[in-house]
Parts: sequence; C-alpha cells; structure tokens
Amino acid sequence: MAYPRKLLNENETVELDLRPHWWFLVPRTSVLVLAVLVGIWAMTADQDWVQIPAGILVLAALIWFGIRYAGWATTNFVVTSDRVIYRSGVLTKRGIEIPLDRINTVVFHQGPFERILGAGDLEIESAGSTPSRFTDIRKPAIVQAEIYKQSEANENRKFDRVGSNLESIGGPGLSVAEQLEKLEGLHARGSITQEQYEAQKAKLLSEGS
Repeated sequence: MAYPRKLLNENETVELDLRPHWWFLVPRTSVLVLAVLVGIWAMTADQDWVQIPAGILVLAALIWFGIRYAGWATTNFVVTSDRVIYRSGVLTKRGIEIPLDRINTVVFHQGPFERILGAGDLEIESAGSTPSRFTDIRKPAIVQAEIYKQSEANENRKFDRVGSNLESIGGPGLSVAEQLEKLEGLHARGSITQEQYEAQKAKLLSEGS
C-alpha cells in the first residue's frame, strides 16, 4: 500500500516510498515452508495421530506468516520534499515524522551479508530528540544520500522564501516605521529567524538614520 497522498502538505512531493527489505519476511517464510513439508510428510504417513498435529502446525505457521506479511505490506518508509515519515501497523498504527530541517545526521549500518542483500539499518539524529533507528531498509546508502539531497533542497527553498519575504518589506512609499512593522509581523509568524530579524532591523534603522 502506497503512502496516502492526502496526508501530504501543500506542494509536498514523495521522493521515496519504501517497504521493508524482503529479508524482513525470510524467517517466517522459512518456518512456513518447513511446516508445509512436515504436513506433506504427515499426509503420506496415513496416520491420524500424525496428520492432526501436522495440520495444526501448518495452520499456525500460515497465520504467523500472514501477520508478518500484513506488517510488511502496511509499513512505509517515506522521504518527501519536507519530511522523513515512518508508518506501520494493521489494526493499530505507529508512526514518526521528522522534518528535514531538524535532521542533523543520518547514519547507515550494513554487515557483510546485508551488503550482499542490499539491506541495512538507518539511524537518524534530529534536533531535540533521541536518535531514531529504522531496520530492514532497502539500499540504505542510497536512502541516506536522498535524505541529504532533499534536506539541502528544502533549505534552499526556505532561504528563497525568506528572501522574498524580506524583499516584500520595502514596498514603494513605505516609511521605515511601516517597514519595521511588516518585519515584526514576519518574525511573529515565524517566517524569518531571530537572526534575520535582527539583521534586517539594523539595516532598516541604519538606512533611516
């Protein structure tokens, strides 16, 4: 199941939408295959005391695999133009969202066998929170690079918006007091940072003196 587009913000785009690596299913798949082989053997044994427990074993293994598969099918690791999103769960949902502008570092881990399979783990450290670890990620090195790429693009868009906001202050015929009022409004709405506010305020005051 793809990540629902209705949950995206305005102008937000999905860059990666990944399921867990297929290795996520291997342990329970192996158990299911083994249970089926036991069931086939029990059918050839032609003895009820063997067939009934074997049938129960196959059913239990099938249910156990089905739960795992449902978890795989409903897990999304998503990188958008604004956020990293992780969602999982069938009946109950679990999720985490990390804004790109709060991400400090992204580290991936791969053992020798995982490198052959193209699987691994990601650890994302963001400002003000403990690191988040995500397991069974497909091609984690590529995912890491994509997160950094989108973080840089997001930062560039933010600077472009700030530049446009600051340019809008100096409208034709506006006094320094009116420009300062507009600047304070941008700061109050969070459109510019404290540092940008102070720098632009100093600039306006120096021009008006």
